[in-house]
Amino acid sequence: MKLWYSIPSPFARKVRAAAMELGLSSRIDAVEIAVAPTKINPEFGRENPLMKVPALATDEGTVLYDSRVICEYLDALAGGGKLFPASGNARWDALRRQALGDGILDAGILRRYELVLRPEAMRWPDWLQGQQAKIGQALDAAERDAASWGEGFDIGHITLGCALHWLDFRFGDFPWRDSRARLAAWLERIAARPSMATTMPHA
Repeated sequence: MKLWYSIPSPFARKVRAAAMELGLSSRIDAVEIAVAPTKINPEFGRENPLMKVPALATDEGTVLYDSRVICEYLDALAGGGKLFPASGNARWDALRRQALGDGILDAGILRRYELVLRPEAMRWPDWLQGQQAKIGQALDAAERDAASWGEGFDIGHITLGCALHWLDFRFGDFPWRDSRARLAAWLERIAARPSMATTMPHA
């Protein structure tokens, strides 16, 4: 298999961490590429029309995109039910956590684009505040749930871990830990897992 990724991408990190947790890393040829929303990459676009990382070419030649699809594919390849519980409340809890983490990242990336890519005179304060409100509310929801997570580590936990580390990476002055001690303690604990430590984002 071939995985296109970039180190700063939290969605690509999610896939790389999932592959490590599933014992599939040795079967994946990871290729780092540079992507940006304002630059066209025609070569990559021939593989992934969305021109976003991550993208995974399977051994059969199909190219999968979107981290949720890729992670579920890898879980099935590893036998299923490992990161994605097969059924019942455990499945819906894992998918809900994944949606929460992805939502934090979606709002955070939109906020970063507004601050980094849009000229200062054209920035929309209400938009920035709206995205920040989503992030804050999602973090509060994770804080309320964190005490019930125990030692579990499914696709939802991976996604939330990637989201929190990405906030530290891109918005280092955001003191999200100040009112979320349980979530902060949980992140410190899971950061020691090889899948998380090895894939930690850096510039």
